[in-house]
This record gives sequence, structure tokens and C-alpha cells, in this order.
Amino acid sequence: MYKRAINLPKLLKLKSFFLFGPRSTGKSTLIREQLPQAMVYDLLDYEIYNKLLKHPKTIEEEVEALDSRPEVIVIDEVQKLPHLLDEVHRLIEQKNYKFLLTGSSARKLKHGGANLLAGRAWQSNLFSLTSKEITDFDLIKYLNIGGLPQVYTSSYPNEELKSYVNTYLREEVQAEALTRNIQAFAEFLDAIALSNAEEINYEGLARDCQISPSTLKNYIQILEDTLIGFKLEAYTKTKKRKAITRSKHYLFDIGITNRLCNRGEIKPKSELFGKAFEHFIILELRAYLSYFRKDEKLSYWRSTSQFEVDAIIGNKLAIEIKATSSVNDSHLKGLRALMEENQIKSFVVVSLDKQKRKTDDGIIIWPWKEFLSSLWNDQV
Repeated sequence: MYKRAINLPKLLKLKSFFLFGPRSTGKSTLIREQLPQAMVYDLLDYEIYNKLLKHPKTIEEEVEALDSRPEVIVIDEVQKLPHLLDEVHRLIEQKNYKFLLTGSSARKLKHGGANLLAGRAWQSNLFSLTSKEITDFDLIKYLNIGGLPQVYTSSYPNEELKSYVNTYLREEVQAEALTRNIQAFAEFLDAIALSNAEEINYEGLARDCQISPSTLKNYIQILEDTLIGFKLEAYTKTKKRKAITRSKHYLFDIGITNRLCNRGEIKPKSELFGKAFEHFIILELRAYLSYFRKDEKLSYWRSTSQFEVDAIIGNKLAIEIKATSSVNDSHLKGLRALMEENQIKSFVVVSLDKQKRKTDDGIIIWPWKEFLSSLWNDQV
């Protein structure tokens, strides 16, 4: 078992929360570990689902029958019963109950007219395991199989990944009635995985998938609503060099990406290693910003003249990610071009270098382990 970076008791002292995360990221395990005294309603349990479907006031009746009110009431997989949120709203308002509402999809809540509690519950997210959470972290292993808890701890990780892709990503998306054409969606999944970390060209990708651009946009929205994919928006504040405005798209887990792409073993110094290493650092940055509740946007920058920086946090930090053990001036062109804009405060390269160093113009070349250690200690 791994100690997760997110602290549910600390969050819930502030307010009720939605906790969203892709299936199998460990939400139920996290609740058992961190909220052992919570009153839990698991909507994957048919009897509980049916009971609350017919009589939402069951929650209040059961709580009021207890000798003492539980500090937190958990409704697991709340998207299964969106209209239950009307009762949650009432109980927060009238009874001052504290809720944790978890889900692996926000689609039915966003698009089904569900009551999202009008700010009475804040939102947090749970991701795949991060380097901070894995005490026996192995970079090569992680770049090959990703960070889903059931995969990383398995003796048969490839079988777990195969099952996840086939059972969840394809069958359950269809079961949720998110798309009628599951074959077209399956082909789209393969294509979007191959386009991972690349800018989205809707017309080109739609043509490759033999679907319309509007259908493609709907499929991408499905990925984002089910938390399987996310956009990295372009940083466009530069003036000396015009910026590309297209977003990049990433999948939430490296192992899932590898499985969809049918990649073989990822080995150091290979092209695939470089792509997976960049994906890994982007996922770490995203998780850090979420778990530490940083109100900073994660973006990337590329100019029309082809200068590029892999990640930018707000206006504070520009990060180039290089899977090399010897960063040189040729690796710093994007950072130096962005530095000329005088928009960003600090500039770093995260690499496989063994020793931290600083260039004459202030760019820090940071070994990845040391960088992530500082990041997760909130010292970057």
C-alpha cells in the first residue's frame, strides 16, 4: 500500500468535496484508509443504489438514527445517481452535513443538468500514483506500466493493462451510453494515444479516424469527462514571437497510453523513452498543482517559428524536459527564446543529468529526482 499525497481529512475540514478520478486510481481504498469512520454509500452496490433511487431521504433517516452524527458522509460513484445531489444540497444547507462525493465520470453531472451544489462543495482529483507516493519508485518500470495502483503492484501488469483497456475504456464507455459506435470510438482511442503529447489537429485526426470533426470533438470531450484524457493549453502571452494556439492532448496514465499504442518495452536512450519521460513529468506537475491546490495554470508554449517549451506553471516557471544525461546549449533554445519575452520568472531543464547546475543566464539544469523531490516538498 502507498500513502497518497492527497489528504482527505484536511480537505473536508474546509468544506464538502467532489473527488473525481479515473476508474481504478484508488478512490475507494483512499476512503477506507483516510476516512475509516465515514458513513459510506457505494452506488456500485445495487441494493444501496436501488434504496437511494427510490427514497433519497434514506440518508437523513439513517444518520439521524445514529447516536452521533458521522463527521463525513461518502457517496461513492455519485454520477450513477445524479438527482441524489438535490438531497445532498438540502442536507448541507439545512442540516450542515459534510459530504465527500466521488466519481469516475463527470459527464452525467455536467451534461445531465445535475445539481452541482452551487459552490457548496469544492472539487479535487485523484490521479495515478506519483513518484512521491511510491516508496520503491523505479523510473523504467513506471515508464513501461504507468501508475495505476492495481497495475504497479501486480505481478502481471500487462494483463492488468489489457483488462483495463478492453473492459473499461471500450465496454464501459458503451455501457454508459456515451457513444453508440463503440468500434469507431475504439479506433479513435488508438489514434489519440498515438497522438499523445501532440497538438490536436481536429481535421487531420478526424480524417485518420474516418469520422467527422464534430464527432472527434465529442469523443475528446468523452475522454475528458471520464477523466481519461486532458488538454494542455497553449501559452499565448508572448509578443516578440507569435504563439501557436492549439492545445496538446495527454492521456491520464503512461501505462494505458503504452497499451493503446501497442508499444514494446521502453528502454533508456530510445525515442519512446524520451516521449514517456516527458509524459511522466507532465503528469507529476499536474498532480502536484492539484494536490497542493495551487491556483496556477499548466500550459506549454510553441512559437510559429518552432521554438518550444514543454511546460509552464502560471507565469512563474518554464520547464523543458529532456531525456538526456548531458544537457547542452542546443537543448536550451526554447527556454532562451521564451526568456526574451520577459513574462516568466524562472527557467529550468528537468533531465537525466547527475548534477544540478546553473547557466550564466540563470537556467537551472535539474536532475529529475532532485527536481521532483523539491517539487513535492513545495520548494520549486
